[in-house]
Amino acid sequence: MKRRGRPGLAVAMGSAVAALLVFSCALSGSQVLRAIAYYSPWRIEQQLYKLDVGWPKRPEYFTGQTFCVAVDPLHDLVYVAQRGANVPKVLVFSDEGYFLHAWNSTLEMPHGIFAVSTPTDTSIWITDVGTGEYGHTVKQYSPSGKLIQVLGTQGKAGSGLNPLQFDQPAEIFVEQTGEIYIVDGDGGMNNRLFKLSTDFKEIWLRGENGTGVGQFKIPHSVTVDSVGRVWVADRGNKRIQVFDKVTGEWLGSWSSCFVEDGPSSVRLTTNEEYLIVAQLSINRVTVLAAPPIGSIGECHVVNTIQLADEVKPHLVDVNVKTGAIYVAEIGAQQVQKYVPLN
Repeated sequence: MKRRGRPGLAVAMGSAVAALLVFSCALSGSQVLRAIAYYSPWRIEQQLYKLDVGWPKRPEYFTGQTFCVAVDPLHDLVYVAQRGANVPKVLVFSDEGYFLHAWNSTLEMPHGIFAVSTPTDTSIWITDVGTGEYGHTVKQYSPSGKLIQVLGTQGKAGSGLNPLQFDQPAEIFVEQTGEIYIVDGDGGMNNRLFKLSTDFKEIWLRGENGTGVGQFKIPHSVTVDSVGRVWVADRGNKRIQVFDKVTGEWLGSWSSCFVEDGPSSVRLTTNEEYLIVAQLSINRVTVLAAPPIGSIGECHVVNTIQLADEVKPHLVDVNVKTGAIYVAEIGAQQVQKYVPLN
């Protein structure tokens, strides 16, 4: 099958397979198996991204643990949320890396952040996993930090639906239509995936604690593609699970790429050719082939970015206009930018 955005791949794969078969004729049976196991038609050996060493211009503005990052491509802005005593909770940078301003409003322990921007409106959504008066909530802010909306019961963990309650909500994804997806359960009592309407009513709810189909163990990140699939980083179960965005139906899962460490973050590249996944414990950003419409199929690693020890990449975001990847690193206490090489 020829993949989107990769002209000539089918021909290249066919040639490579033919060459492998010819080569295998000269090998013993065990050698053939080893050769086939080594061969991956998806693997790209050259690096796809390079570090932008000039971003940000002044990294000393990172004064706490940088847990998450969000890109507003419409206005060329990057939002970074950090934790720590007496530090601004949200830092705002230009896409070029210049520090613009900071704000610190009704936030206790930010975990996930998402920027949704249209020509007429921009909102910054942040999940708060704190246990104090502001915690266990998902909050909507203006770009300047004005609180607009609070989902959940502030300061009170729970599993209720009316009123809506959370326990350490991990991340949020908001579509341009205003529909909202929330993964609730960064180690708390809940392990679930919500879809909410534009007026914050439940459309569907999936998940409970467990290892089975549609169950979660620390659902940590969520993203939605253009063909109606919801991708969830099921971190504790070392897999990605996929659901239909309209019905919530389970579509499939990937685990073979996560033997070493579970995914802590998942985002799509600009053309949806790849999924960008952070793996916190092994300090790695992994590039996976995104399947086209149809079967989820198997997981295929295309490329990796190996980071230094103890960097601990937590959550990532992608600038859908430029293709740049931003990685929030809680170990290194910084956000790094990686730009595509082609």
